[in-house]
Amino acid sequence: MKLDLLTTLRQQNPIVFNISNFVTVQDVANGLNALGASPIMSEEVAEAGEMVGLSSAVCLNLGAFTQTQVEQIRKVGELANQHYKPLVVDPVAVGAVTYRKHVAVNLLSHFQPDVIRGNAGEIAALADVDWQAKGIDAGEGTGDLVAIAQACAQKLNCVVILSGPTDIITDGERVVKVMNGTPLFQIHVGSGDMLSSIVAAFCAVDDDYFEAAQTACLVFAVIGQRVVQATPNLGAGSFIVQLLDGLQMTTTAQIAAIAAYQ
Repeated sequence: MKLDLLTTLRQQNPIVFNISNFVTVQDVANGLNALGASPIMSEEVAEAGEMVGLSSAVCLNLGAFTQTQVEQIRKVGELANQHYKPLVVDPVAVGAVTYRKHVAVNLLSHFQPDVIRGNAGEIAALADVDWQAKGIDAGEGTGDLVAIAQACAQKLNCVVILSGPTDIITDGERVVKVMNGTPLFQIHVGSGDMLSSIVAAFCAVDDDYFEAAQTACLVFAVIGQRVVQATPNLGAGSFIVQLLDGLQMTTTAQIAAIAAYQ
């Protein structure tokens, strides 16, 4: 695990261009900024070329979109590929809503993601594995989560992060599991979107996206766990405030001290 990537990220301050879910855009911007990256957002396709050009990485979130925004997402994804910018895709709720899966599959035929991050239901849907997804939640299923993540990575030729109580990161062959975290990530709606954008920030400072993805997951999970351990009976509202503090101030040594992965 390359924990020194966190130091590199804070030194380089990479610009991450986000097509964001309007529900969580503030969480994404503040989370990136607190960690040491530089967020930039846009909803205008006319400036897509300039935005991608000045960015160090791109994160596309499919959490809430109109048909016009789908065209922007497609254009930004294509430009990210053309400019060789690391591209992270967050396929929100594609396992629960047929239209969303249709849109996501169509978009993925136009550009190549470097990393896809989603919950079990979303990753299973993209891998065409039967799973009972529930809205933005992972839902229920009986499949082997590692096998599902690997199948998705192999099918889409990218790194896949299957987020959950244990995060599974795979390139289709190699697998890393991150066991740190807190149930409050599931309570706070913006946590997954924050993680996707943070993965993009780490990809901006290391072109081994498998290494970058697993390090991002570990850093985020450990910081969330440390926040909860430091404040018993923490509620959802206070959690996000203290999570932002943790993203800003937690050191690599503090992360290494309780890191749990295999």
